[in-house]
Amino acid sequence: MLARTRCYALSGIDGKSVTVEAYVASASTFQFNLVGLPDAAVKESRDRVIAALKNSGFIMPVGKTVVNLSPADLRKEGTAFDLPIAIAIILASRQMQARSVEETVLIGELSLDGRLQPVSGALSIVISAHEQGVRKVILPKANAREVEVVSGMEVYPASSLLEVVRHLTGQMPIPAQEQKTYQECLRERKYDIDLSQVRGQSLARRALEIASAGGHNLLLIGTPGSGKTMLARCLSGLLPEMSQEEAFETTRIHSAAGILAPGEGLITQRPFRTPHHSASLASLIGGGVNALPGEVSLAHNGVLFLDEMPEYPRSVLESLRQPLEDGFITVSRVKAHTQYLSRMMLVASMNPCPCGYYGSRVKPCRCGSHEIKRYLERVSGPLLDRIDLQVEVDAVPVEDIVNTGEEESSAVVQLRVNEARKRQSARYAGTKIRTNAQMSGKNMEEMALATKEALTLLQNAVKKYGLSMRAYTRLIKVARTIADLAGEKEVGLPAMAEAIQFRMIDGKYWGAAE
Repeated sequence: MLARTRCYALSGIDGKSVTVEAYVASASTFQFNLVGLPDAAVKESRDRVIAALKNSGFIMPVGKTVVNLSPADLRKEGTAFDLPIAIAIILASRQMQARSVEETVLIGELSLDGRLQPVSGALSIVISAHEQGVRKVILPKANAREVEVVSGMEVYPASSLLEVVRHLTGQMPIPAQEQKTYQECLRERKYDIDLSQVRGQSLARRALEIASAGGHNLLLIGTPGSGKTMLARCLSGLLPEMSQEEAFETTRIHSAAGILAPGEGLITQRPFRTPHHSASLASLIGGGVNALPGEVSLAHNGVLFLDEMPEYPRSVLESLRQPLEDGFITVSRVKAHTQYLSRMMLVASMNPCPCGYYGSRVKPCRCGSHEIKRYLERVSGPLLDRIDLQVEVDAVPVEDIVNTGEEESSAVVQLRVNEARKRQSARYAGTKIRTNAQMSGKNMEEMALATKEALTLLQNAVKKYGLSMRAYTRLIKVARTIADLAGEKEVGLPAMAEAIQFRMIDGKYWGAAE
C-alpha cells in the first residue's frame, strides 16, 4: 500500500515542500530503502524510525518498504524527516487510518523510544508552509515557542510519535497552541547594560546615539579600560524595536544555523554578536559543508562587535567589505549555494598601539613609531573607509566616575532614536531602504536634502583631509541622521560640521603613523 505525508526541506533560510511517500509490499526478506537524495543524517533515520516504531507499540513491516522523498533532485538534510517517514510507514502498513494527513506538515526528530526531539529551521519551515497555503503543523514541543507568532497557523506541539498518531486518528487530539501577537513577545525583552551606567564619555555617547539612529558603523579607539566594550554593549538598549518582519528574518537565520536553544521563542531583541579574534573566515562569513550562515548573517538587523579589531586576521577583516556594502553574503560550496542577509551595524574597538597608550593623556606610550605603524596597518584603509563614525575614547578621571550626577538612561536616548527612525521610515516609504546608512548614490541628492552651504563645507573637508568619495557619501548620510535627530528637514551647516568631526581620527592615528 502507498501512503503520503508532507514535510519541508531547508534551503538556506527557505523551506521547500517535500512529499514523503512510503510503499509497503510483501517480500520474503526484510528490506528498507530510503531514496530521494538524502544526506547522512536522513539516511540514519532508518534505524531511528525502526526503533521508535517498535518502542511506541507499532510493527515495522516485515516485507519490502520503500520511502521516497520527493522531489528527488532536491537534497534533503537534517533530522526533521523522521516523524513524517514514521507516519507514512504506519499509514502504508495499515496500522492507522487518518484523514487529511497530506494537509498537515510533520516535522521532528525521533528518539529510539519514540520521543520527539527539536529540529533546526522550524520557523523557516512554518513560514514557508504558511506562504504556500498550509495551515496545520505538528512539531516537537521544544520548537513550539519558536513559531508562536506565525499568525494563521494551527500549531500542534507533540512530545512523542504515539501522541501524534492518536491526534491524527482523532483518539486524543492535541490542543492547538495559542499563538501570540508580536507586541506580547516584545514585552519579554531585557537589557543588561544601561547607558546611565556610563560616566563621562560625552562624545562617545553622542556617537552611539547617531549610530543607533541611522544604522551607521562605528569605531571606538582608545586606551585600555576606557569603557569601549561597555559603550558598545549599551547599543542593545538604544536601537529601536525590531519590526515583526525583522524579527522573522533574524529568527529564521538563527534557526537555520541551529543555534536557537530548545524552547526559545521568536528573537525580538536585536542581535549583538561578539566573535572572538581567533574566529576563522568561514565562521565569520559563513560556510562549512552545508553553507551555514556566519556571524555577519547572525548579526543581521543588529550589531557585529569586533573587540580589539587589529587582533583579527587580515583576511577575516577584509572579507567584511562586501557584506558591509551589499547587505547580503553569498556562500558557495560544492553541495550548497545560499544567500544570507547581512544588514548589520559593524561596531569595532581597538587600542591605538600595542601597549594601548599612544596619544593618551593619562599614561605615556612605550611603543616605537614602527611598532605603532605596524599595529595600525592591520586595519586597512578600505575597511576603515566603510566605518562612518570614528571616536577617540580616553580614560575617565576618577572624580567623574564617583560623581553621583545622573546620566541619561538608554530609555531616554532611545526615544530620540525612535523619532529619528520614524522620520526615516516616512522618507523612504515605498523603498527597500530602512535607515540613512542604506541610502544609495542614485537617491542621495533627492533624499538627503543637504543645503549648498553644508555641501560646500563637506567639499572643503574632503580636499583638506584627503577623504575618499566613499567617505564623502557616508558623511552625507551621517549628517542626514544628525539632522533627523534634531528634527530638521534639511541638512545644514551644524549637522555637516558634526558629521565631519567624527572622521578626524584617520589623520591623527593612521596619518601620524606613516
